[in-house]
Amino acid sequence: NEKKKSKGNRSPCSPSRVLHIRQIPNGVTGAEVVSLGLPFGKVTNLLMLRGKGQAFLEMASIDAAVSMVNYYTPATPHLHNQPVYIQYSNYKELRTDNQHNQARPQAALQGVNAVQHGNLGITSALAAEGGVLPSHGSVLRIVVENVFYPVTLDILYQIFSKFGFVLKIVMFHKNNQFQALLQYADAMNAYYAKMSLDGHCIYTGCCTLRIDFSKLTNLTVKYNNDKSRDFTRIDLPFGDGQRTVETSLSTPFATQNTIFPSYTGPPGFAPALGFPQGAVTTPAAPGHMTIPGIPGNSVLLVSNLNPECSEKFPFWISTGVYGDVHRVKIMFKKRGIALVQMADATQAQLAINYLNGQRLYGRVMHATLSKYQTIQLPREGQEDRGLTKDYSNSPLHRFKNPCSKNFQNIFPPSATLHLSNIPPSVTVDDLKNLFTSKGSTVKGFKFFQRDCKMALIQLGSVEEAVHALIELHNHDFGENQHLRVSFSKSSI
Repeated sequence: NEKKKSKGNRSPCSPSRVLHIRQIPNGVTGAEVVSLGLPFGKVTNLLMLRGKGQAFLEMASIDAAVSMVNYYTPATPHLHNQPVYIQYSNYKELRTDNQHNQARPQAALQGVNAVQHGNLGITSALAAEGGVLPSHGSVLRIVVENVFYPVTLDILYQIFSKFGFVLKIVMFHKNNQFQALLQYADAMNAYYAKMSLDGHCIYTGCCTLRIDFSKLTNLTVKYNNDKSRDFTRIDLPFGDGQRTVETSLSTPFATQNTIFPSYTGPPGFAPALGFPQGAVTTPAAPGHMTIPGIPGNSVLLVSNLNPECSEKFPFWISTGVYGDVHRVKIMFKKRGIALVQMADATQAQLAINYLNGQRLYGRVMHATLSKYQTIQLPREGQEDRGLTKDYSNSPLHRFKNPCSKNFQNIFPPSATLHLSNIPPSVTVDDLKNLFTSKGSTVKGFKFFQRDCKMALIQLGSVEEAVHALIELHNHDFGENQHLRVSFSKSSI
């Protein structure tokens, strides 16, 4: 009866193990269509409608189909460099006999089998070269040694997704080491990634990858945030209640603004299963990070700013918590829009990840990459009214030294601020009064026990803390004693 339901009863929204794929380019084979489904489970049937650029793909289970749709809805897959679109079909199962007036192409059938059992062929080839494959799972344990630059979840995703479908990532610190667990859809992908990446550096001369197989067979991810991510589920909460998932996720598919591409691999990488010779990176100038395949754009477009506060834009340099700001240009006719040039593309992406969606002077700020590669300084005589500023030689830059501890203290905007460089003569009341004078509500304060040069101060909201950091980072206590302010991961 399931097959004979009237069309009126079928809802394209209700999950089905049959998926309808649209806008397939000419020349795409059945095997290529099937390869979209394989990471999520067994593919049991395929129907190609070549004249219409469409196909129906049947998965072995509803769960596999749901995982596939959840993955591809925000991260549109590409075949032959063209986007294709996947949704649940009205059909509950696929019958590809002549009642559809459509004989299934033999090539597609062979494609299903070739791709479905492709791993066996690859395994035999590897074994023939003298290597017997160890038995292992699909979860890798990654230790990053010599961490000079911040290693984000997105960077790991971008590097490891070259070798297959990354389902989940969890990052943590253990034994004073940066570690991550990463789960692939397929154990063979985990094997390729370990063989190709173990011992390589993410950045030239630092951030060395040490990779082995985890004893875990499946990762449990409760939150989608900067430290953990389940790429098959976009419904998970962020976890700290401070930001919504939409504005905070820096996943390769959460926004159109992100420069991290989807799993198909960024331009500039070697073909699948290959990797650039030597290190993961190309040589970089000291203090500059180069991730292969990422456009080197370091200019942000920041919009929906409060025009009345545009005179406070030197805050970009004082904030500088997500990178060194080299230039700022406020738009002459639209004071609510600014261009901000960071030291490099990685810092620009970091700033987007953390600042997009934050409230600033009563407005929700939007940050994305600009189409411009650099900010031009005004020519002599050109009307600018001081709206373009150059900070490239500022003494306030936090990341000039590639070995700086500041790289280890990059956290999302939070209501608790970390204060350092406090002179011995400054008391708790002095600091509370200083913050209150800038409109902050002080909810808590704590000096570090051993060292009264550092403290935590908790304010009424994240927005208050952002304003206070802008106003008070580099505050002069006199005698060349300047307060340093950054966001804290702790609360009081």
